[in-house]
Amino acid sequence: MRRSNRAAAGAAAWQVVHEGIEPGKPTLWARAGAVPRMLGARIAGRYTGMPVSRVLMFAAALVYVVSPVDLVPELFIPLFGLADDAFVAVWLAAGLMGETERFLEWERREGHEYVQGRVVG
Repeated sequence: MRRSNRAAAGAAAWQVVHEGIEPGKPTLWARAGAVPRMLGARIAGRYTGMPVSRVLMFAAALVYVVSPVDLVPELFIPLFGLADDAFVAVWLAAGLMGETERFLEWERREGHEYVQGRVVG
């Protein structure tokens, strides 16, 4: 890939992270910041929009992705060994994207507004 193409791809990725893909939808940055708040609100019982089973599935997926123990080891079957990790990581990212969007909508309905990690509304 030429240097100008890499720079353009990097600029496009930066724009998606900070401005989002669709107008009116939360940015990736906003969603990432919402994850700890969402988990805290769920654990405290304030946010009931996400079942405990879903939280446990997210935790299990995260442990699976970062764990050196695999269902399909990369050493013996390299392509499938990486594919199962990629599948779980994509499932986790997609699930968190959907859950954080619902959580951010819930925050707006409840009147919570966060600025740099602090409740202001």
